[in-house]
Amino acid sequence: MAVNAWRDLVDTQRLTQWMDARALGSGPIEEACALTGGTQSILISFRRERKYYVLRRPPAHPILDGSQTMRREARVLAALADTDVPHPRLIAACDDMNVLGAGFYLMEPVDGFSPTVGLPASYADSPDARRRMGLAMVDALVRVSALDHVALGLADFGKLDDYIARQIARWNGQLAGYQDFAGWPGPAGLCGLTNVSNWLEQNRPVRFHPGIVHGDYSLGNVMFRRDAVAVAAIVDWELATLGDPLVDLGWLLATWPDSNGVGLISKLEVHPWQGFLSAQELTAYYAQRSGRDMTNLRWFSVLACFKLAILLEGTHARAHAGKAPMDVGLGLHKAAIKVLVRALEWIEKSP
Repeated sequence: MAVNAWRDLVDTQRLTQWMDARALGSGPIEEACALTGGTQSILISFRRERKYYVLRRPPAHPILDGSQTMRREARVLAALADTDVPHPRLIAACDDMNVLGAGFYLMEPVDGFSPTVGLPASYADSPDARRRMGLAMVDALVRVSALDHVALGLADFGKLDDYIARQIARWNGQLAGYQDFAGWPGPAGLCGLTNVSNWLEQNRPVRFHPGIVHGDYSLGNVMFRRDAVAVAAIVDWELATLGDPLVDLGWLLATWPDSNGVGLISKLEVHPWQGFLSAQELTAYYAQRSGRDMTNLRWFSVLACFKLAILLEGTHARAHAGKAPMDVGLGLHKAAIKVLVRALEWIEKSP
């Protein structure tokens, strides 16, 4: 996104009027600037009086219903307010399309850093600190998996009936929807996708333990504190739903770099990598901390790869229709193929 391209999507005068009506500060919006990171949504930091805010709204051409996504994100952030899960604090949300042309919400800034953007010296100079980063990520994920979604008012946040049975058809349906993007060459280029889909269908678990699922838990969606090796916040809850929390662990494993720090998705790499836990160590620590039955982890890990590949291909499809940069689309298409290769390797190792 160009430096000031966000101004076409965030009318600061209308935002000011909306904030006035809710007594969210007074005076002009100042120091407004776009924040960078792994998200496809628009993130704007600004100051009003002496308080800083972060605004999040969907991009100009979202794959899904952007306003619905914002509503769901705001709802889950509100539910997390009194829990021990580190997250951005929700300030207010807006459903009125007349304000900014899409749903949006305001949250408090997170005092921390994204490891995929760069490590501060206290982390970059310490392999032990990087080892503890992996432990901290698992600890935060275990906290999410332990949440009582019913007690938090999220009993209807996702459909749990036939949850496992619906997964393959739901994501194949999303892939089929990419045909609406003119010029997309179709799914034939996603080598191994059909084999992965068939394996998932043929090896579906009989039961699962429901809970809140972040949906995109990776190195790119956590921020760490600068003063201690701890997660400051889990961010980007746009894919959050109800399901089996093992999906999140599977997603983390699907996106985790190898022993040399090489990731299937380059933007999810962290440098330097030496000291980080291996995928096997992450799994063992999660099992120890969560006490969950890990019998079906491989299935959920392959499912994570399947979903991730289809989501990555969405940007490739949008690029062919002129709704995303082509170089980005081609890069993510290649990443989708690598993710499917990882899924096939896990399938080959299955009993």
